[in-house]
Amino acid sequence: MKQQELYIVSGASRGMGEAIARQLLHPDHVVIGISRGQSAALNEAAQSAQLMPNLMQWQYDLSQPLAAAQALQSWLEAQASGRFSRATLINNAGLVPTPGPVECASLQDLSAAIRVGLEACLLLSSAFLRGTTALGRQRRILNISSGLGRRAMAGSAAYCAAKAGMDNLSRAMALDEAAKPDGAAIVSLAPGIIDTEMQAQLRSGDPSKFPDQAVFANFKTSGQLLSPTAAAEKVLSYLARGDFGATVLADVRELDLR
Repeated sequence: MKQQELYIVSGASRGMGEAIARQLLHPDHVVIGISRGQSAALNEAAQSAQLMPNLMQWQYDLSQPLAAAQALQSWLEAQASGRFSRATLINNAGLVPTPGPVECASLQDLSAAIRVGLEACLLLSSAFLRGTTALGRQRRILNISSGLGRRAMAGSAAYCAAKAGMDNLSRAMALDEAAKPDGAAIVSLAPGIIDTEMQAQLRSGDPSKFPDQAVFANFKTSGQLLSPTAAAEKVLSYLARGDFGATVLADVRELDLR
């Protein structure tokens, strides 16, 4: 049997995650999307390309990520030895509560933001590494971070905390993997400013609670936002780099992707 490459993408039902999963559709790839819902557009793309057997869309609420991680570990451990030549996990899922100070958001929304943005990343990464040990260095984890993981912004504390946690989680996991003779490569990548529902939520925030609302509104009016498709292309260009993992904290805006 010809070996395939495995790609697991969280938050694949919309936005950049959906665009990443769509661009990964290929006869030699198996793509698993993990999201609360399914993407009809992704199914249609796979069907049009006659690649439906290569696509799986798992429906899990990543604000309760343990079940998804357990399912991923069990699935990986059940795969035939030698089925995959390479495996990649892309932790893309994220959640922004209503912009404003933490006391203005519900406890449920704050909990979900941290669980989706950080706990799911941790648990899926653990399950992935545990279930792909035999692939050695042919494993990559790409965590989709943000500039807000590296600088604080008023009115977005939960999101900033989740992304800062993702960055430091990535650094610590990279140290663990570097100590192994066949460790995985790990990167936490800020993908630029993307025209998604999250951006729409930020630019529609209440300026009295979210001082940077006008900044995000200007991103849209001045044409600074990348389309999800263009952002996915940049992310996948970085993923394909021969030196992937050499820099753990990276930003597509600072790197030459040619």
